[in-house]
Amino acid sequence: MSIEWFANLNPILQALLATLFTWFVTALGAGAVFFFKSIDRRLLDGMLGFAAGVMIAASFWSLLAPAIEMSQGGSLPAWLPAVIGFLLGGGFLWVIDRLLPHLHLGFPMEEAEGIKTSWQRSILLVLAITLHNIPEGLAVGVAFGAVAAGLPSAALAGAVALAIGIGLQNFPEGAAVAVPLRREGFSRLKAFWYGQLSGVVEPIAGVIGAAAVLLIRPLLPFALSFAAGAMIYVVVEELIPESQLNKQTDVATFGAMMGFAVMMLLDVALG
Repeated sequence: MSIEWFANLNPILQALLATLFTWFVTALGAGAVFFFKSIDRRLLDGMLGFAAGVMIAASFWSLLAPAIEMSQGGSLPAWLPAVIGFLLGGGFLWVIDRLLPHLHLGFPMEEAEGIKTSWQRSILLVLAITLHNIPEGLAVGVAFGAVAAGLPSAALAGAVALAIGIGLQNFPEGAAVAVPLRREGFSRLKAFWYGQLSGVVEPIAGVIGAAAVLLIRPLLPFALSFAAGAMIYVVVEELIPESQLNKQTDVATFGAMMGFAVMMLLDVALG
């Protein structure tokens, strides 16, 4: 598959293929359950920190910076769409977080969030990961939709870099869901199924994001910032607290630094 062939595709199809890739990497991570029944907590903390670093870097380099550039010269101050979109993205995730039943890794059942339900612990764990896969898929979709604007900061290579970065941090996420489920008594196949299932929402969100910005192009800066705000909400509300739950602060912090550096390298080098 050549890059020229991919570049000539409709942005919505590009977003679909890119998010199918990120889903596939989630499934690869979940496949670790076929080889391991448990995962070292220090390693898990480092992986969660890495995911947080990737998402922080992607929020600025791939989303907020292009949004601000696109707003320059418009009728509104360049910073206004970015601020409004960013806060709306965080607010959207806050509402979903309050409504969708879910349970974060490492927490007992009585600390499940969202609407009270009798759902099993396994379902709640999967939903917790699915919750923050929504902004990841949305971010990739919006980035490919933004390529149609023709600005250097929204180049195809930058959108591809974002998809690669999100895919990299999806690998440990898939493992972080599947391996604990195996430890709780699930069969390897069932644990793998639930692990990869957490990434299904990314292609859906990706297509929606790309289609939205193509249909309503003036909303593009808001959409980019919205995805950034949603990702930062996930990082601050979920990934960082979970990565430091067992006081492995150095491991989690170094993981976040590495994740940020890798995503920044991808975006600057490829974008």
